[in-house]
Amino acid sequence: MFPKPVLLFSRMVAKPHITIVGAGNLGAALAAALLRAGYPIDAVVARAGGDSLRRAKLLARQVGANAVAAGHVQVTAYVVWFCVPDGEISRAARSWAGKCAWKGRVALHSSGALSSDELSALRQRGAAVASVHPLMTFVRGSRPSLAGVPFAIEGDAPAVRVARGIVRDLRGQPFSIKKRDKAAYHAWGAFASPLLTALLATTERVAATAGVTRKAAKQRMLPIIAQTVANYAALDAAGAFSGPIVRGDAETVNKHLHVLQRTPLARDVYIALAKAALEYLPVKQRARLKKMLTSR
Repeated sequence: MFPKPVLLFSRMVAKPHITIVGAGNLGAALAAALLRAGYPIDAVVARAGGDSLRRAKLLARQVGANAVAAGHVQVTAYVVWFCVPDGEISRAARSWAGKCAWKGRVALHSSGALSSDELSALRQRGAAVASVHPLMTFVRGSRPSLAGVPFAIEGDAPAVRVARGIVRDLRGQPFSIKKRDKAAYHAWGAFASPLLTALLATTERVAATAGVTRKAAKQRMLPIIAQTVANYAALDAAGAFSGPIVRGDAETVNKHLHVLQRTPLARDVYIALAKAALEYLPVKQRARLKKMLTSR
């Protein structure tokens, strides 16, 4: 006989126990933040054997939980939070469907691109489900604070209420997202972090054409990058935009395009971003610059 859930949707008066499925970068940051916010972590679940279970054991020790191999789970928590790769969420939900009595429980996942319907196997068993995605980057070697981080939430009303309460306790900023908007939302996030990182990596390659090593380029770029972000925060994109394009300095842009022939991929990135600047930002000599960029 399955154990009964600790709390019911309509009677959640205490911080519920939570099971974390997946001990990757996101799961580790989330578990640590939940513990600091006063949420008991019952278990950290991972695939049996290999690096996954090793990471789960390490994280479980840090948050006072049990590390459990996926095939040996006995669910006692009120909330089960799936922090597994997008392609594994639906399969994980199906495999968990028979592990407990789901009626009255909440199941969450943290995919930015996929909707709460990935957990439909648990919804069919009586769980309330939601997707809860923090607009933050999680990489190995870094465990960011979730304070102030926006969380996009959609799903069943009872699960959304629970998720919003948890996010507020994490000092995050919950907001609603529609299922149909998840892919666009995730693309937005891609521009804000991973593609921004790709731009910085491209910038290092351009520095090499000026005889600057990657290590030196990184250190020398940090002040201007930090000031650009600060300007954007204070003045918005238009106020933060500087350089030859905003001045309409076509001669300098032409010199850039000429020297970037040494790094064709970086040149393509330059042209794409310059075209975006012409479209989205205030610039002088727009027609002349647009003709130059199009002809190249």
